[in-house]
Amino acid sequence: MTIQSEPIEYAHDGTTLEGYLAWDDSISGARPGVLVSHAWGGRTQFENSKAEDLAKLGYAGFALDLYGKGVVGSGPEENAQLMQPFLDDRAMLGRRLAISHATMSAAEVVDKDRTAIMGYCFGGLCALDVARAGTDLQGAISVHGLFAPPGTTHKIKAKVLALHGWDDPMVPPEAVIEFSKEMTEAGADWQLHAYGHTMHAFTNPQADAPESGTVYNADADRRSWIAVQNFLAEIF
Repeated sequence: MTIQSEPIEYAHDGTTLEGYLAWDDSISGARPGVLVSHAWGGRTQFENSKAEDLAKLGYAGFALDLYGKGVVGSGPEENAQLMQPFLDDRAMLGRRLAISHATMSAAEVVDKDRTAIMGYCFGGLCALDVARAGTDLQGAISVHGLFAPPGTTHKIKAKVLALHGWDDPMVPPEAVIEFSKEMTEAGADWQLHAYGHTMHAFTNPQADAPESGTVYNADADRRSWIAVQNFLAEIF
């Protein structure tokens, strides 16, 4: 097994974007592709490493870019400034996600008929929005993602997996109930795993701000990755 990787430039509305594609070159032919949608700070080594982890499982992992080539937030204040325009204009966000999906699907190592998306925090919202748009893909995975709907949810074709910390102050229990209603009304094949005594950003080893509700949890991190692997094996 040799994991290969390359940056891939693409563009949307005059903004040059750069994703990161990883694959195992010991596998011949096209294989399922999984988008990795970044958290509020932009595409970092965290998302790149997840793309590589997916490659080790036999998929092609593509860490997408929403903000622009080389654009990464320096901390919470700048991260929020980068993310907010996309929360304010979910239609624009949807178009940029669609371009990212199309870019990954066009890669030679990707089977364009077998794709999925997963994302972390803000990226979890992005993964759900791709499913909410009625996109023709096999699965969408939200990992400690935000659940706020974009306003319109189409019939959902993708299977949906939400991995959630029950003590996440950004997604309180009432938001979880609303999410369950939304998914059911959209006809989704959906599931939700909630981890007790677990806050936001539980997969990020750098998260250590209980006053803000972001804390790494090794058990939830391990359990959620197992859930991701089982889900991908099922949909593909």
